[in-house]
Amino acid sequence: MTETWISFFITAVLFGVGLAMDAFSVSVARGLAEPEMPGRRACVIAGVFGVFQTGMPLIGYVLVRAASETFAVVQSIVPYAALILLALIGSGMIREGLQGAASGAAVDEAGIGEGAFAGFRLLLVQGVATSIDALSVGLDTASLSVGAAVAEAVIIGIVTFAICMFGLFAGSKLGERIGSRAPILGGVILIGIGLKIFLGNF
Repeated sequence: MTETWISFFITAVLFGVGLAMDAFSVSVARGLAEPEMPGRRACVIAGVFGVFQTGMPLIGYVLVRAASETFAVVQSIVPYAALILLALIGSGMIREGLQGAASGAAVDEAGIGEGAFAGFRLLLVQGVATSIDALSVGLDTASLSVGAAVAEAVIIGIVTFAICMFGLFAGSKLGERIGSRAPILGGVILIGIGLKIFLGNF
C-alpha cells in the first residue's frame, strides 16, 4: 500500500514538472519584463499558474468521465487557443520592448502595467494558455477515484508554483542585466511557447 502511494506521488510530481515547463518559460518572461518584481507579486503570479495547473487536470477528469466526445472537441481547440493568446501577448511585449530600446529607457513597472503583458486579466490569460495542455491529464486520471484525482491535481499545482517562483526569480535577475531589451526576449519566448503547443498537438 505504501509503495503504491509512493509511486502515485512520484508520478504526480513528474506530471507536475512536465506540465509546468510552459508556465516556467512564461514566468521567466515575466521576470525579464519586471527585473525588480516584489516578492508578493511573484507569489501571486506563481499562484495563478499553480491554480490553473491544478484546475485543468480536474476539468479534464470531469470531461472524460462525463462525455469523451466533449473532451475531444475541447482538445481540438487547445493548440489554436494557445497559439493565438500567447502570440498576441508576446507581440505586445516585443512592441513595447522595441519602443523602450528606441527611447533608451527601461520599461518600468508603471509602463508594463499599461501594456499588453501586465494586469491581472492578462495573467489569467497566460494561466489558461499555459495550462490547457493539462486537460489531457484527465485521460490518465479517469480511472482514479475522485480523491486520488484531486490529490494528483494539487501536487501538480504545488510543483508548478515552486517551478514558476524559480522562473520569476531567474528572469528578474537576467532582466536586470539586459535592461530595456528584456521585454523583447520575453515576447519571443511567449510566441515560441505558443508555437510549441500548437505544433506539438499535430
